[in-house]
Amino acid sequence: MTSNAFDVLTERGFIEQVSDAEGVRAAMEGPITCYIGFDPSASSFHVGNLVPIMALAHMQRHGHRPIAVMGGGTGMVGDPSGKTEMRQLLAVAQIDAHVTTLKGQMANLIDFSEGRAFMVNNADWLRRLNYLEFLRDIGRHFSVNRMLAAEAYRTRYESEQGLSFLEFNYMLLQAYDFLHLYREYDCVLQMGGNDQWGNILAGVDLIRRTDGAQAYAATFPLVTTNSGAKMGKTAEGAVWLDPELVSPYEYYQYWINVDDADVERFLALFTFVPMERVRELGRLQGADIRRAKEVLALEATRILHGEDAAREAQEAARQLFGKGVVTDAVPTTDIKAAELEAGIPAPELFESVGLCRSRSEARRLIQQGGAYINEEAVPNVDQTISMEDLVDGEVLLRAGKKRYHRLRVS
Repeated sequence: MTSNAFDVLTERGFIEQVSDAEGVRAAMEGPITCYIGFDPSASSFHVGNLVPIMALAHMQRHGHRPIAVMGGGTGMVGDPSGKTEMRQLLAVAQIDAHVTTLKGQMANLIDFSEGRAFMVNNADWLRRLNYLEFLRDIGRHFSVNRMLAAEAYRTRYESEQGLSFLEFNYMLLQAYDFLHLYREYDCVLQMGGNDQWGNILAGVDLIRRTDGAQAYAATFPLVTTNSGAKMGKTAEGAVWLDPELVSPYEYYQYWINVDDADVERFLALFTFVPMERVRELGRLQGADIRRAKEVLALEATRILHGEDAAREAQEAARQLFGKGVVTDAVPTTDIKAAELEAGIPAPELFESVGLCRSRSEARRLIQQGGAYINEEAVPNVDQTISMEDLVDGEVLLRAGKKRYHRLRVS
């Protein structure tokens, strides 16, 4: 059994680049402190954020101490990495509100009790920096030529919009984060997405230049689906980790509906299922692959929402798709009888409950025969849903093969 955390992360597909593989592996023979930064650009994490979060969880499970850094300071600047134009800057109050909600979500995935992990906000040290002292003590260690050679900066520098001076400071701030955490927590490893490679290496170099110490960098691959789509993006939008935005049932459905070709890779990345079992499930073919998808969906939902919610979502899915029984786990909207009595156009209804992003999309879905009311295809875009469509006080809507929503008259 693989016990070194670096080998575990490598085997499970987390590692894309590493500054010193043997050095990192040797360092992980004993407990170390590592960190990953998180951008507070939204009020909720989404599935695309799970790779770094799961990496921290694996580190913790192997006896290391993770630090989750909320970017309340760096979020005021905006990371140019992977962007073709400058990010829209958020108000400080909005950034701080996002940090608060993200902290709560992170606590569901990482154990922060008894000093086993730390959650910090880089606003605590970045916002109080003296600009002239920062330039003199930190800025002097950075070469503009080297910074512009970094892919993120070079791409933006050569773009039509160019690179703003505000964004040009981002690398210095992230490098200073690493230095601060090294000095305060003896943190020697920073991990992040592959687009962060240049920024993380800058931190490694800064620690060497200022403190003469060895630190390490490791990055994760950009995870896409087999179709090439960005992870966590669907036709309905982002797959959020907040249960108020995406219910445990909807979250379960996201995982059970992944492409067959993605199942083994996603089991390795997004669950703690042992790799021997992952490979065994990955060998399943045809109708049997449904068993592997159930393991993926159940484990991913359990990690985020807990055992009870995961089992309820699994049972709801089995009943709905096996017997046509609608349970309370299916997303439900309460509607007043008066609204149904007047009749609601089908495209409007499919948009309002979130099964389609717009009415034009809903109309296309109906025209293509993919919209259903009580398991019967909506005949045309002029169809209205009324009290006559109620079955036991409810109307069941379906978009495509597997996305359901229930209307319940209140």
